[in-house]
Amino acid sequence: MKIYNTMARMKEELVPMTPGEIKMYSCGVTVYDFSHVGHARMLVVFDVIARYLRFAGYRVTFVRNFTDIDDKIIRRAAQEGIPAREVSERNVAAFHEDMAALGVLPPDVEPKATEHLPEMIGLIERLVAKGYAYVVDGDVYFEVRRSAGYGKLSGKNLDELQAGARVEVDERKRDPRDFALWKSAKPGEPAWESPWGAGRPGWHIECSAMAMRYLGESFDIHGGGDDLIFPHHECEVAQTEADTGKPFARYWVHNGMVNMGREKMSKSLGNMLTIRDLVARHDPAALRLFLLGTHYRSPLEWSEARVEDSARALQRLWRPIDEAAKHAAGPAALQALPAEVAVFRQRFVDAMDDDFNTPEALGALFDFSRALRSTDIAPATLVQGARELTALAGSLGLQGPRRSGLDEARLDRLIEERREARRERNFKRADEIRAEIEQLGAILEDKPTGTVWRWKGR
Repeated sequence: MKIYNTMARMKEELVPMTPGEIKMYSCGVTVYDFSHVGHARMLVVFDVIARYLRFAGYRVTFVRNFTDIDDKIIRRAAQEGIPAREVSERNVAAFHEDMAALGVLPPDVEPKATEHLPEMIGLIERLVAKGYAYVVDGDVYFEVRRSAGYGKLSGKNLDELQAGARVEVDERKRDPRDFALWKSAKPGEPAWESPWGAGRPGWHIECSAMAMRYLGESFDIHGGGDDLIFPHHECEVAQTEADTGKPFARYWVHNGMVNMGREKMSKSLGNMLTIRDLVARHDPAALRLFLLGTHYRSPLEWSEARVEDSARALQRLWRPIDEAAKHAAGPAALQALPAEVAVFRQRFVDAMDDDFNTPEALGALFDFSRALRSTDIAPATLVQGARELTALAGSLGLQGPRRSGLDEARLDRLIEERREARRERNFKRADEIRAEIEQLGAILEDKPTGTVWRWKGR
C-alpha cells in the first residue's frame, strides 16, 4: 500500500510503526457554526481512509478532535449574548447529526480542546523550560527561529516568510513569525488558570497535546485539509518535535479544497453550503459518492448536477443487489470467489492501495455491477458477486438502501393479492394494489413469465 506523504512530497510505502496497527489523527472542526461541504469532504476522506485500512486488516486507532474554544466561537457567543460553551455544545450536537446523515463513523476518540487543558499546559511548560518558548505579560510564544526544521512540511523558507493574514503581529514578540501557545485572559472571555496567569491555549498547541495524549509522541498518520499545512500543521511539527526530539507523524495526508466557481468555499465569501442543507435536498449517499468521485488530493469543483448524477449512478450500482435478494440465500460465507468476481475485487484493492484512489476504485465497482447485471450470469455467481460488491462498497462507506423484511413480506403478499385480482378481472383493485406497491418504493413489471418487481430507480 502506498500513500502520498506531504512531508516527503511523494508516495511512500505505508509501513506502520507497529506491524498490523495504524494510529491516525485528523484535525476536526471548530464548532462555531454548522459544518459545510468543505468539511464534509475532509471528514468523508478520513472516514474512508480509516474504513479501508480496517478492511485491509489493520487495527486502527483513529482520533479526531473538536476545537471548542477559539476566537470565532468567542465572537459568535458575544453576538448572540450567550456563553461560548453553549455555542460549541450546540454545534457539536449538530455536527454529530450531520455525520450520521453522511454515514461518517465516529472516531475511536473524539477529544475536545477544553477537556485537555492540563496536557496543553504541561506541553507549554516543557517548551518554556527547554528554551523554545518565552513569556510576555501572561502570553506564551513559540520562538520559531529556535526550530531548525521549521518550514519542512510546507516547503516554506523561514527567511522568506512574512507576517501575513494568519500570523498575528505583536510588537512584544521577538519575531513576528512567533506563534501563541497561551493567550492571556481578556475581559469577558473564557479563561483557565495556568502558571502564566488566567488565559486560554493557542490553536496549534491543542492538536499537539491531544494527539500525543491518545497516540503517543510519534504515530503513523496525521491529516486534514491542505489549508492546514501552513501554519497549523507546520507549527504542530515544530512545537511537538521541539518537546520530544522525535518525528511527530510518519505520514502527513492532506485533502484538496472544495471550490465554488473556482473559489475556495468560506463563510467570509458568502458561498457556504452547509451539510444539513445539502442532505435535506440530496440523498446523503449520492453526496458521499460525489465527494469520492475526485481523488482526495485534488481540488473539487462543487456541482449540484453532479450530485444528482451520483444519485442515478447509485441506483445502477445497487441493481444486482436487489436482483440477488430474489434468489435463494445460499451459504452465509463465500467458499471461493469465481474468477469473474475476483478480478473486480483485485482492481478495487489495487486502486485503493495506490494512495486511496477512490475514482479508480469506484470505476471497478461500477464495472463489477454491470457485469453482475449480465443476462447469462449464473444465480450462484450473482449471489456471491452481490455480497462481494456490498463488502467492497461498504469499505468506502457506501451502503445499499436498507429494506426491512416486513416491507418485502408485505410486498410479496400484495403481489399475490394483485395476481388474484387480475385473475378475477378486478382490474380496479389490481390498479389500487399497484399504487400501494409503488408507495412502498417498488415498481412492478408484468412479463410473459410472470410479474417481477424492483425497487424504484433500479
